[in-house]
Amino acid sequence: MMTIHEVSKLAGVSIRTLQYYDKIGLLHPTGYTNAGYRLYDDMDLERLQHILVFRELEFPLKDIKAIINSPDFDRGKALEQQIELLKLKKEHIENLMDFALGIKMLGVKHMDFRAFDRSKLDEYSRNAKELYGDTPEYKEMEEKQKNRTEEEDKILADRFLLFFKEAGEMKDTDPASSKAQDLVKRIQDYITENLYTCSDKILRGLGKMYSGGGDFTKNIDEYGGEGTAEFVDNAIQIYCDKVE
Repeated sequence: MMTIHEVSKLAGVSIRTLQYYDKIGLLHPTGYTNAGYRLYDDMDLERLQHILVFRELEFPLKDIKAIINSPDFDRGKALEQQIELLKLKKEHIENLMDFALGIKMLGVKHMDFRAFDRSKLDEYSRNAKELYGDTPEYKEMEEKQKNRTEEEDKILADRFLLFFKEAGEMKDTDPASSKAQDLVKRIQDYITENLYTCSDKILRGLGKMYSGGGDFTKNIDEYGGEGTAEFVDNAIQIYCDKVE
């Protein structure tokens, strides 16, 4: 585990930036010290690496958040895309360098502006975003979020966490019980009302993501107690099986 000061020094990111990432839900720390200082683990650092590469590629923070928090986010595929984007950016910069050297050698009459063509880079950036963002659910989420303030988003997130606190109180019971199944229904309805239409297929995928390890599992278990994420996943799978 690393403190926020250590992560700031390691990644070359200001403490204020890391605090802001936490505030907007882009990068939450795994835990806190007794004094209340943020602590980050290897999974957090891996997430930060993806964030910083997307930032270097000039993705807006809201797009990065949507991509990384997407149920379909694939770290390996994202890394492949980032490498390809960086190659295109490198090519773009090299073209600009050649252009500048040409001006230096030939004077201002060197009027070839092809070096400023960002079409390939922009096109690939759009494609990368569309892999996660060009879905009805993503568009619906954007529409519902566009008029909300950051404070309102935070309130919605805090209310959502209360479901996991409730789940933590029943995690040692049968996930097929009527009480557990009612909780799953309320989770699905809450997502549909405030984010996007949460179909049974999406709900099933969310359940697997909750218990699949990494940030989601740790945060849920931290909020509801160890085993909460697995309990919620089991309850969700039972719920979806009944629906099907």
